Amino acid sequence: MARITVEDCIDKFPSRFELVLVASNRARKLYSGENPTVEIDNDKNTVIALREIAEETLTTEQLKNDLIEEYQTNTFSEDEEISEIEDNSDESEAGDNELNSSEIQENNEDPNNHSENTNIETAQDNLENSSDDEKVQDI
Repeated sequence: MARITVEDCIDKFPSRFELVLVASNRARKLYSGENPTVEIDNDKNTVIALREIAEETLTTEQLKNDLIEEYQTNTFSEDEEISEIEDNSDESEAGDNELNSSEIQENNEDPNNHSENTNIETAQDNLENSSDDEKVQDI
């Protein structure tokens, strides 16, 4: 069989980038033990993956879905699980807002925070009270 190249497969996908992602994902699956849909002919997994794409033994939609599933961290089997997660996220956001307001109150009462404000005010007062000669000298 003649050598397979990217140009033989580029018409199956809108971009080279997508083709490379799908082909590399398929080659990894072949390496992990999935059965190829074309003859092996002593070829490497990358060549087998490109041959499968060129000969369209697997649909482009199937290859895209396999790629998406590979990178997905959460999988949902029913709509109930999705709505349950959304409900939990709404509750946690409300809890986060309450926590943030309590943290703000603690920071306002923090004595260290007060000393920082005092230091800033003292530096500004010193600058205002310095004579014009000192200001010119500083510049």
